[in-house]
Amino acid sequence: MKVHLIDGTYELFRNHFGAPPKQAPDGREVGATLGLLRGLLMLLTSPGVTHVACAFDHIIESFRNELYPGYKTGAGVDQNLLAQFPLAEEAVSALGLVVWPMVEFEADDALAAAAARFKNEVSVEQIVICSPDKDLAQLVSGSRIVCWDRRRDIILDEAGVLEKFGVRPQSIPDWLALVGDSADGFPGIPGWGAKSASAVLSRYEHLEAIPDDPQTWGLGFSRAARLAQSLDQGQEEALLFRRLATLREDVPIREKLGDLEWQGAREQLKEICNRLGDEGLPKRIPRWRQD
Repeated sequence: MKVHLIDGTYELFRNHFGAPPKQAPDGREVGATLGLLRGLLMLLTSPGVTHVACAFDHIIESFRNELYPGYKTGAGVDQNLLAQFPLAEEAVSALGLVVWPMVEFEADDALAAAAARFKNEVSVEQIVICSPDKDLAQLVSGSRIVCWDRRRDIILDEAGVLEKFGVRPQSIPDWLALVGDSADGFPGIPGWGAKSASAVLSRYEHLEAIPDDPQTWGLGFSRAARLAQSLDQGQEEALLFRRLATLREDVPIREKLGDLEWQGAREQLKEICNRLGDEGLPKRIPRWRQD
C-alpha cells in the first residue's frame, strides 16, 4: 500500500489563490475550503489511494517563533483565508480523513513524524508526501518516501532532490540555512546562494563539516574566501536557521497505520456542504461510513 500525507495548509493556500471565490449562504468566504474538498475527493477516488492523513497549521505560529522573532506569522495573511482553517479541518475530518491540527508544532512536523512512524511498516510500499514545499524534501528517502507536487504532477525521489537542489535530502536543512527561506521568514547567510550552497554541501553534507580553509571547497579562491568570511561571521545564525528548517519527528501522533485507511465520508459532511452552499459535492462521494 501507499500512504498519502497531505500538507493541508499548502492545499488551503493554493485553493484560496487558485479556486474561484465562493460565498456561503451566510456570507462567509468558503472557496478555499470547497476547493480543498474537491481536490481531496479527486485524490481519494484515484486508483491505489487507500491510506490518507492531512495536517494543518491550526495557528500559523509555532515553537519556532520563540526561537527566531522573524519567523513567519499570520500577519498579512488574508483574514478570509485564516478564518477558513477551522472550517477546513472540520470539513476534511467529515470527509473521513485523519486530521492533525498543529498548534505548538507545524503541519510539516506532523508529516515528518508520520513518515518516520510508518516508513518501516512491512505493508507500506511507499509514503507520498503531497506538497511541493522545499523543506519537506529533507524527508525523502530513495523511492520509498517521495514528495509529490499534485498541481504539476511532479514526484521527487532522492535522485530528484539531488538534481533539483544539488544536495541529498539530509543536507536540505543546512542548504536552507545558508540560502534562506523567504516563505518561513529567515534570510540565510549573506553572499550564499543556491549554487554555492549546493557546491559546498554536496562535498561536506553538513555545516559543521565545512573546512575552515576555503581553498578546499572547490570554488574559486576569492569567491570561497568571501563566503568563508560571511559564514564565519554568521555561524550562530546559520545553526539557528538550520534548527528552524529541521522538521521535528517527535510530534505526538496517536494514530496507527490502520487508522489512516479511508472508510468513506461521514454523514455530517452533508450538513457541512449545505452550510457551505454546495449540496452537490456529497452526491459525488462514492463511499459513506457506517459509524
